[in-house]
Amino acid sequence: RIFVLGIGFFTLCFLMTSLGGQFSAKRLGDSPFTIRTEVMGALESRGVLRRMSDMLEMLMKRMDILARLENSTDFHKGDEGRFPLDRFQPAAGLMERIQAIAQNVSDIAIKVDQILRNSLLNGKAMEGRRDQCEVPRDPKYPDCAGKVEWMRARWTSDPCYAFFGVDGTECSFLIYLSEVEWFCPPLPWRNRTLAVPSPPPRAQAAFRRDLARLLELIGTGKESLSFMKKRIRHLAQQWLRAARRLEQKLAGRQRDQKHILVHIGFLTEESGDVFSPRVLKGGPLGEMVQWADILAALFMLGHSLRVTVSLKELQSHLGVPPGRGNCPLTSPLPFDLVYTDYHGLQQMKQHMGLSFKKYRCRVRVIDTFGTEPAYNHEEYATLRGYRTNWGYWNLQPSQFMTMFPHTPDNSFMGFVSEELNQTERQLIKANKVSSMAVVYGKEASIWKGKEKFLAILNKYMEIHGTVYYETQRPPEVPAFVKNHGLLPQHEFQQLLRKAKLFIGFGFPYEGPAPLEAIANGCVFLQARFNPPHSSLNHEFFRGKPTSREATGTAVFQVSSQHPYAEDFIGKPHVWTVDYNNSEEFEAAIKTIMRTQVDPYLPYEYTCEGMLERIHAYIQHQDFCTTSSLPPSPKTKSPAMQSPPSPLALAPNSTHLVWSPGAGWAPQAWPPVASLQVWVSEPQHTCTETCRRHGLVCEPSFFSFLNKEEVFLQLSIACDSTEYEMNHLYPAVAESVHECYLQKEPLLFSCAGSNSKYRRLCPCRDFRPGQVALCRDCL
Repeated sequence: RIFVLGIGFFTLCFLMTSLGGQFSAKRLGDSPFTIRTEVMGALESRGVLRRMSDMLEMLMKRMDILARLENSTDFHKGDEGRFPLDRFQPAAGLMERIQAIAQNVSDIAIKVDQILRNSLLNGKAMEGRRDQCEVPRDPKYPDCAGKVEWMRARWTSDPCYAFFGVDGTECSFLIYLSEVEWFCPPLPWRNRTLAVPSPPPRAQAAFRRDLARLLELIGTGKESLSFMKKRIRHLAQQWLRAARRLEQKLAGRQRDQKHILVHIGFLTEESGDVFSPRVLKGGPLGEMVQWADILAALFMLGHSLRVTVSLKELQSHLGVPPGRGNCPLTSPLPFDLVYTDYHGLQQMKQHMGLSFKKYRCRVRVIDTFGTEPAYNHEEYATLRGYRTNWGYWNLQPSQFMTMFPHTPDNSFMGFVSEELNQTERQLIKANKVSSMAVVYGKEASIWKGKEKFLAILNKYMEIHGTVYYETQRPPEVPAFVKNHGLLPQHEFQQLLRKAKLFIGFGFPYEGPAPLEAIANGCVFLQARFNPPHSSLNHEFFRGKPTSREATGTAVFQVSSQHPYAEDFIGKPHVWTVDYNNSEEFEAAIKTIMRTQVDPYLPYEYTCEGMLERIHAYIQHQDFCTTSSLPPSPKTKSPAMQSPPSPLALAPNSTHLVWSPGAGWAPQAWPPVASLQVWVSEPQHTCTETCRRHGLVCEPSFFSFLNKEEVFLQLSIACDSTEYEMNHLYPAVAESVHECYLQKEPLLFSCAGSNSKYRRLCPCRDFRPGQVALCRDCL
């Protein structure tokens, strides 16, 4: 009897626990992905109640049999009885409790049965939706069926799908594809009544008066970050003065404060962070100089910044769901702009899923050498064989921001060099040593094989170097060179202020040091490359996504170590000679020693110039909305969405300008009033063509001259007109009277030329010392 009572009691506890588990299951409405489980759980609960009632009844019958047996035996007689009868007196009370529980269970079963009848009627439709969702046939969502098919086969390939509620059923696929992604239409039975809160009014950007908060945002832990913070502190007063001047120039103009993420991808551990360990060993610092100046400029302009140098921080700021990066972000991107580099761009694409395509218009890529349209357009580059390790992103070319203005297809970001006041300029002129030269290059490998040039230079000048060494002089540096080792920035500046000559031996390419030397009163002497360096003859350029003024073969070519210094500054501050000609090299040194130059810094490389430029970009560059042009009645190509030409011949000239009587003017930036259309000579790029007329090529204007009537206005005869993808178009092949218009707007390019074509080139004016901005662009 004890055994039976024990079994009965524990069975009762087990059944009650099971019943409680059934009742504590997820309720209808908790989640759209648990409807079937809830309904089936309720049905099972009703069965459990019935079984429980039956078992309780059987238990009472067995206990009744035991009671009768007890009365008819002498089980409790004798002194040896170990179980006195009073031990079992509670059995009667237990019987009463079991009877009460059985009655309650029976009542509960009846009530649950009534509830389930009603809930099943309501849940039947939901269960049908759960199990029998059909893929909608909506022409607005042509990819829906294919995406559902993919989800059936691959929904377990990334945990992020389960994170968003996908559980392998058709309805969960459709809910995900319509509410998280956007390939399917919203399901009509889904509750979509939640109101989307309107965004709060934007705060206005105000010029800042202190850089202390920026230094906190940059953080610590890497030598690269320490270098950048030292540079920002060193130039702090110049940034503050420049901000005050620009504030006065803008005269209280309203500026929305932007939320900006700055992700320096090449400093992340995932990309190798090869720079930080080399900061103290003479490694390349040009990229970190530029990033430090970008951070300072964005902060001084009054925008809200977040700075990341790790992948984990990037994922946190973006709202990346857990998984392998196939799903979109968990919420809308909280940043108006994201400044990053190619490493960061790859990381964003890998972890943002479909959101990358949605938000890539907000990205600005800091790109040292530039990315030309022919390498940016993936399909075109693949078809034409424009191979690169960095291109194929299909961004607007102006989203790439370069260190120097060597390609108008990209936006010129730049950096800053230290400005001198009048007193400092006079001291420099008074203390210059005409027989002192400093060699450009902190790595010993740069000096290798330069003994001939150094010997000639040593005949006339005392040579100084700043080459890194640990215990002894590097063998590549001759004994007659006074090597200072790596110098802090301030001491290096002092060295340049004494020297007469700053000489480069071909590498590094396009760094900031030559501008710093020229700003400190040095003459910069560099080698002319003959033949020009390119991906065909130098490993350094292999894979770079630019042809840099090349011909139709699209080969990256550099004519000197620092083309900007050669083209935009020139003599007397910059001398470019053939180092293979010893007589020319020696004659240049003699002439430079006799030449007096003042310290010179182009305005676009001052703090004010950079603030001015970045302010204009942030306020006017918008790659997320396309300008709406009135439709053409004879549209033949997506690139031809504009009305008949509003251009007209300039008085007494052969070029076109925007006609004052056009009747309409788009909200374009730069303003269309600055546009001039010129025809190139064969074998000339549009960059060269515009420069010959004292102008700058402006790729955003290509859409206005990509029309048949423009050829007629320029008196160009066209026997035929074709629309094709080609980065040289619009152009004319005059020998056969064939005209070509651009079919793909992403391929509008100022770069590239061919002896067969004369190109139609959109040019604009520019502000003195600020080639990136037209006169009315600020």
